[in-house]
Amino acid sequence: MSRSGTIVVDRLWKRFRADRRRALLREEIERVWGRLRGGDLGWRWALRDISFRLEPAESVGIVGVNGSGKTTLLKILAGVMYPHSGTVSVSGKVGALIDLRAGLHPDLTGAENVYITGALLGMRRKEVARRFDEIVAFAELEDAIRRQVKFYSSGMQLRLGFAIASFMEPDVLLVDEVLGVGDASFQQKCLNRTRDMIAAGATLVFVSHDLASIEGVCRRGIWLRDGTVDAEGPVREAVGAYRRWIEEEQERALALTRTQGAARLVKAEIVGPEGNGCRTEEPFEFRGVVESPQRRTGRMYLGITEGTPTPIFVVRSDLSLGPGETEARCWIPHLPLPRGRFYAWVAIHDDDGGELLRWQPAARFDVEGTELEPAPQGIVRLSPVQVDARWEVSPR
Repeated sequence: MSRSGTIVVDRLWKRFRADRRRALLREEIERVWGRLRGGDLGWRWALRDISFRLEPAESVGIVGVNGSGKTTLLKILAGVMYPHSGTVSVSGKVGALIDLRAGLHPDLTGAENVYITGALLGMRRKEVARRFDEIVAFAELEDAIRRQVKFYSSGMQLRLGFAIASFMEPDVLLVDEVLGVGDASFQQKCLNRTRDMIAAGATLVFVSHDLASIEGVCRRGIWLRDGTVDAEGPVREAVGAYRRWIEEEQERALALTRTQGAARLVKAEIVGPEGNGCRTEEPFEFRGVVESPQRRTGRMYLGITEGTPTPIFVVRSDLSLGPGETEARCWIPHLPLPRGRFYAWVAIHDDDGGELLRWQPAARFDVEGTELEPAPQGIVRLSPVQVDARWEVSPR
């Protein structure tokens, strides 16, 4: 018998019927002919051969593009959807926050929803009453808890839904994206509450496109790609693999558009000290060659990212182009990056803000040096910047 909070997924497969197409005679004949030949029978696989195990108090973040199977996996873990094959075992009480309005009846008041949800989770009314004031205070709904939920704003529904799911003392908490709907202060409250639950022994499965939140909350990561596990391990490694894939996809997508616009990036390279590789806190140089058919003036932007278009930091400089090729060089005396793979993105805008060269990846480079200093669990780091610091601690 597994301890409460244990999740075991073994060789999980899930499929759905393909989207219905037009009922034309020609297409029906093609589908029948395809079936006779043993071809596609109108199904598509959402999850394929998924296996992993989580122990109590573990936290895993699941990342991937839309349609990769993340929400389907959460619904199967929550028990609202069944697998086609394979086994799924979730021990203990499950709190699921998969959809903003899931589990909230619009015609009932906030208070009635609290008690009904508690009853559905198998809690006695006295147990729910003991937690009721905490739930209302956390959701900041003291003045609206006796109002019907259909009159709540989306933010109020989010606060109530998360408060109910987290304060009913679940052994497993399943969260899908919804934390990004609230304001910044409430998001931090949710992160703090999630950290307290993990410390108390709850297991967390967190799905989000906010990679910084995934890294801040979770210790393990799973990257789903086309319904399969493409990477699994420590959260920074799994998310890093996902970021690198995004970068490669961006490069392929932009390869066809690099020649568009008034300027074109011909060449780009990254150079470390004395022409070697890059190292933390050592000099860094970017060299780029831009081609323009005519003379133009504007600004060049250089950003460093972990693969996604969102930069860790951006620097800029005035630029005078063409006609012909122009070389631009940028020096950073102390590179504030930890060990890992990073990407240089560039853009050029004219003096009026018009786009001469669209924001695009220019070069990738690896940094040798110190590992990124870990942050406390539940603290979201916006950028992986490594700062050289010296401490002195002495009694007073």
